[in-house]
Amino acid sequence: MAPLKVTSAQMVAQARARIEELDSATAIARVDDPSVVFVDLRDVRERERMGFIPRSFHCPRGMLEFWVDPDSPYFKEVFAAQDKTFIFHCASGWRSALSVALLQDMGFAAAHLRDGFSGWVKAGGPVVPPAG
Repeated sequence: MAPLKVTSAQMVAQARARIEELDSATAIARVDDPSVVFVDLRDVRERERMGFIPRSFHCPRGMLEFWVDPDSPYFKEVFAAQDKTFIFHCASGWRSALSVALLQDMGFAAAHLRDGFSGWVKAGGPVVPPAG
């Protein structure tokens, strides 16, 4: 295999350099804020296995661009809320960093949870536990 022009680690670092990152404590302090929408980019199996942030909206990473775009047939109304602050997260902060950089390129304002769901749990953030 030929060397990659840009590695995934480089892409994440480039994204983090230009987006808003929130630490877990800052995000946890906003968990009950009705003006904040936490968006979980993890796979549904990750949510089922590990639980999720209360009131978080699940948006699989593969559908993000389509669910955010009002011109897409897959648009989700939750993303039309102009008065909301959107905080995206994944498990460790890599997928959400790339996602928020992409959203920024699209003109959609958002931040991400720097250490992901694992950092949230480690910092004592509330979690809806897995069913069963």
